[in-house]
Amino acid sequence: MAKRSSLSIRIVEGKNLPAKDITGSSDPYCIVKVDNEPIIRTATVWKTLCPFWGEEYQVHLPPTFHSVAFYVMDEDALSRDDVIGKVCLTRDTLATHPKGFSGWARLMEVDPDEEVQGEIHLRLEVVPGTRACRLRCSVLEARDLAPKDRNGASDPFVRVRYNGRMQETSIVKKSCYPRWNETFEFELEEGAAEALCVEAWDWDLVSRNDFLGKVVFNVQRLWAAQQEEGWFRLQPDQSKRRREEGNLGSLQLEVRLRDETVLPSGCYQPLVQLLCREVKLGTQGPGQLIPLIEETTSTECRQDVATTLLKLFLGQGLAKDFLDLLFQLELGRTNEANTLFRSNSLASKSMESFLKVAGMRYLHGVLGPIIDKVFEEKKYVELDPSKVEVKDVGCSGLHRPQTEAEVLEQSAQTLRSHLGALLSALTRSVRACPAVVRATFRQLFRRVRERFPSAQDENLPFIAVTSFLCLRFISPAIMAPKLFHLRERHADARTSRTLLLLAKAVQNVGNMDTPASRAKEAWMEPLQPTVRQGVAQLKDFITKLVDIQEKEELDLQRTLSLQAPLVKEGPLFIHRIKGKGPLMSSSFKKLYFSLTTEALSFAKTPSSKKSTLIKLANIRAAEKVEEKSFSSSHVMQVIYTDDVGRPQTAYLQCKCVNELNQWLSALRKVSINNTGLLRSYHPGVFRGDKWSCCHQRDKTDLGCDKTRSRVTLQEWNDPLDHDLEAQLIYRHLLGVEATLREKHQQLRAGPKTGAVPTGPGEALGDPLAQLLQVLQDLREAHRASLAGSPRSEPSRLLELQT
Repeated sequence: MAKRSSLSIRIVEGKNLPAKDITGSSDPYCIVKVDNEPIIRTATVWKTLCPFWGEEYQVHLPPTFHSVAFYVMDEDALSRDDVIGKVCLTRDTLATHPKGFSGWARLMEVDPDEEVQGEIHLRLEVVPGTRACRLRCSVLEARDLAPKDRNGASDPFVRVRYNGRMQETSIVKKSCYPRWNETFEFELEEGAAEALCVEAWDWDLVSRNDFLGKVVFNVQRLWAAQQEEGWFRLQPDQSKRRREEGNLGSLQLEVRLRDETVLPSGCYQPLVQLLCREVKLGTQGPGQLIPLIEETTSTECRQDVATTLLKLFLGQGLAKDFLDLLFQLELGRTNEANTLFRSNSLASKSMESFLKVAGMRYLHGVLGPIIDKVFEEKKYVELDPSKVEVKDVGCSGLHRPQTEAEVLEQSAQTLRSHLGALLSALTRSVRACPAVVRATFRQLFRRVRERFPSAQDENLPFIAVTSFLCLRFISPAIMAPKLFHLRERHADARTSRTLLLLAKAVQNVGNMDTPASRAKEAWMEPLQPTVRQGVAQLKDFITKLVDIQEKEELDLQRTLSLQAPLVKEGPLFIHRIKGKGPLMSSSFKKLYFSLTTEALSFAKTPSSKKSTLIKLANIRAAEKVEEKSFSSSHVMQVIYTDDVGRPQTAYLQCKCVNELNQWLSALRKVSINNTGLLRSYHPGVFRGDKWSCCHQRDKTDLGCDKTRSRVTLQEWNDPLDHDLEAQLIYRHLLGVEATLREKHQQLRAGPKTGAVPTGPGEALGDPLAQLLQVLQDLREAHRASLAGSPRSEPSRLLELQT
């Protein structure tokens, strides 16, 4: 049994932000911190006080996290970025919103005395004295304190206050992980109501000391317990009254906390096997559980259910069969050909998720170079005469206004070039498309042609494929390349317009240049020759794409199964040391890294031969490095053992906080089941004769901070977690159990259902009755896990095997 927490975060937009630049505007972006740890940075939206981001993230966390905070910042090129304000949501607040927090939240002032982080290790004892009992407070160490100085560290000391007396520890210079091991004693008065206050401060020579956090203890409780020791989270100073800062604007958020208790795999086998049997039997199955799940799934949660089911069946090797079943169900209830796959049905949502899970690398290979070219050229492109902006052209001294006709012609030429390049790349990509995607499109093509066999619907199988490939995959990626990880930043207004027009052209090609699509925007007419040519290219591409035989599909899948799946790749900077003694120097060298399920490898270029740096089984931790360690930000460390078992550390630098967290997430997810994972580490480096973080001189010291192996960002190419997907499906079905029972009662009352099943043997022919029984078994298993009692494997496991 494992407890898992996750946050679904959508940062929608901001409004009425204050102007931070002399131009009367701002360049806002958001930083998301979980317990003061930055995990997400949105793109910057330039020159606006009402930015729109529309960015979504899924973060997996340990259940012990306390809060998530959203900081709205103003980016400055020449100075430090300005803090506009923040919104903080505690775990308790999110727990009171089962369907998630959604709406506008007012930005609050960022008070330095409230920006605290870290924990302090204390031992508190009540000891007998000569005249009265004494309270002994041992200040041992602290970790992850807030860096308050320019050098990226602090100079911390601790004040202990009780009953009007104050005592202080020594000052530890340049450390966020200080160790004191100092003890203080206070005389206790029986029945005293005074609290013991332990405060951490950053010492400053010239300015006032900075507050780092505090912990307050109830002395009466300590008296009763006699002794208490542990790590205590530092709390902010909320004794001061918050001063009004005027209107800092608002932030629209959608944040949902999910806590899941995942049972052992055996508990979910009856549910998984029952669903798999229904998919294998297809539309001829006796119970039609998949149609019932679709019928009882509300619109607001259909995407989540579709993604979970898709991943569940993908892990069972039944994704193609599952989608084929959904295709047949949708075709069976569709009478009008022009409405096929146009709704947000379970089939449409599942296919969207499937393309993102199985086809994201393929999309990057086809679309990436075209998107990069659009961003690099930054040309002014406009086809709508009502929106054309006339500008000056020519060299110095010979400027003349560019006519509207010239703008339209140049724009059409640019778009024709981009569209032609995209279609050419697409037609060349048949062999690069994953076999499972090709086989799924083959099934879709066949099913549509069987359902609509007449000559007037000859284009319909092609349109069915393009409705997913072009309209729901390629076009959205063109319009929002950052959301598909094609770019790190959002496009500016000019580039966004170019991308929008290109996406419209792709949609026209995907619609097979129907009169209806042409009639919508007549000013797209200049692209018609390229669109008509593109239709022919696209039909030829689809014909080749779906022309994959079962043997070829199996051969391609067998070839891929022999290769270690690629998890992540890209350029990083590795830390290298040159020379020895006083001539020793260090630097970061750029290399191209790739992470598979077997090893982390590197090469000089993407096409060069790769050399293994770290075997995956040898990874012990992947963590961040303090900025002061190398005077560089976004550095991570991979702690591993070499072939003879000696501990080693590789230091790798990323170019931004998002890339850093993505690499950390990938490394943590692929090594999560390794033996010997570390529980603590050093966030600094061992330089000279001591660690830069805690100043300890023992190089083999266990570490001064705890590892964060459970903090990860969800990506589309994540390793499948079969138990978690089964738990999510169980939770959804539990929410609609009453509807399912009602449906079962209706089926039992029908004239064709026969006798009512009364036990497991009779229920074997009734899948819905089996499903309800499985839900009951899982509910009992969860109750047993909460009670701590052991539970045997489900007794119906063999009955449900197929």
